[in-house]
Amino acid sequence: MSCRISELVLNCADPELLAKFWGDVLGYVELGREDGSIEIGPPGAGFGGLQPTIILSPSSNPRTGRLPLHIDVNLVDRDQDAELERLLALGARTADVGQTGNEQWHVLEDPEGNEFCLLRRRLEA
Repeated sequence: MSCRISELVLNCADPELLAKFWGDVLGYVELGREDGSIEIGPPGAGFGGLQPTIILSPSSNPRTGRLPLHIDVNLVDRDQDAELERLLALGARTADVGQTGNEQWHVLEDPEGNEFCLLRRRLEA
C-alpha cells in the first residue's frame, strides 16, 4: 500500500457544533485545536491510527447538502432502527435525495446540512 486516508476535513460554519455531533456519533474525542479548527478522532489512537481523524475547519462559506463525497457510518453495537433513533436525538435530520424507500440505508444530514448515510451492516467494534 502506498497511501491511506489519515484525515477528513469538513469546512463548516460552527466547528464546535459539528465536533460535538460527530464526536458523539462516532465515539471520537477532541485531539487538538489549531487556527479555529478542531480535530477529533478515536480515543487512544489519535492521528496516524487505523481510522482517519476528522478536522472541522471554520469557513464563512461552507458547502452543504449533496457533496461529491459523503460519509457512510455503520452499526457496531445495536440494530439500524435503534441507531437511527440515536442519531436523530443527537441532531441529525432525515434527508430526501430521491430514495425509493427500499434502500438498506438511511440518508441523513448533520446539524449543518451535510449529507451522510447510516448503513445496515454491523461492523466489529
